[in-house]
Amino acid sequence: MAERPELGVDSPGVRTHLTIVQGVIQRMADNSRSCKFWCVTLVAATLILVARTGEPRHALIALVPTALFLVLDTYYLALEQGFRKSYEMFVGRLHQGKLDLSDIYEVKATGKVPKLFRESLASFSIWPFYILLIVTILVAWLLIL
Repeated sequence: MAERPELGVDSPGVRTHLTIVQGVIQRMADNSRSCKFWCVTLVAATLILVARTGEPRHALIALVPTALFLVLDTYYLALEQGFRKSYEMFVGRLHQGKLDLSDIYEVKATGKVPKLFRESLASFSIWPFYILLIVTILVAWLLIL
């Protein structure tokens, strides 16, 4: 019968698992940052075109990418939070000595995505940015009128 490998802090499998989860968390954070960047870029381009054409009602078109990026950004933040919880639970089990070999091969977000999505929507990294962007669009619309 095969001997069960030791799963400690210095175990290559444990280190690899933690590195993979850290990489996923970093990618989710990068995706969130990219959402904000592209949203501002699209909104600014839309408002510049609207200002040049003088059609104020077209300024409201900028609300569409804002809403889409709001949802996408919130989704990425929810996934990031789920993977952070997974990371914390893994490390907690590791330090308690309750880590099982199957835990090393499972890389997934912990928690229900809809619940994490609602929590993320209330996050300080989401609502101030998008509210400010929506206010900017509405002010630009009023100024072009």
